[in-house]
Amino acid sequence: MFEQILFFLMALVIVVTSIGVVAVRNPVRSALNLVANFFALAVLYLFLYAQFVAAVQIIVYAGAIMVLFLFTIMLLNLGAPAELSERFEWKRPITWGLALLFVIVLAGGVFIRLGEAQPTPDDVGSVQMVGKYLFADWVYPFELTSVLLLIAIVGAIVMAKRRLP
Repeated sequence: MFEQILFFLMALVIVVTSIGVVAVRNPVRSALNLVANFFALAVLYLFLYAQFVAAVQIIVYAGAIMVLFLFTIMLLNLGAPAELSERFEWKRPITWGLALLFVIVLAGGVFIRLGEAQPTPDDVGSVQMVGKYLFADWVYPFELTSVLLLIAIVGAIVMAKRRLP
């Protein structure tokens, strides 16, 4: 009973903070809503016995990625929210159309059953299983991703170096 209450409480926190991310006009408060969302999502990962994924969720997303978001927001200095809404006024119908499409697809996914779900193994979120998949079964895509990230870092350094006097 306690687990169900906590699960629904975390689901409610996720929904409310997700709405807060897009509804709040202040970008820093929006980022803080996203941090709260990441923590609630980590709790749901713990319910699924994926302790490693929950820890990575907190460390990588709530820590590193949100620091990156906040630095970007502060460095961009976008100006007053009223100026931004005037600049993007013509995109509002497109946004509502995409939101409606998302709701339709989500509702279709909820109401259409594709068959019985397969039971998950007990060690699905363990470090051993993640390591096995990353370094045995998916080693080439993993290495390709690391090379892509290296290229992006080198490109960012080259672009930043060109701007310096």
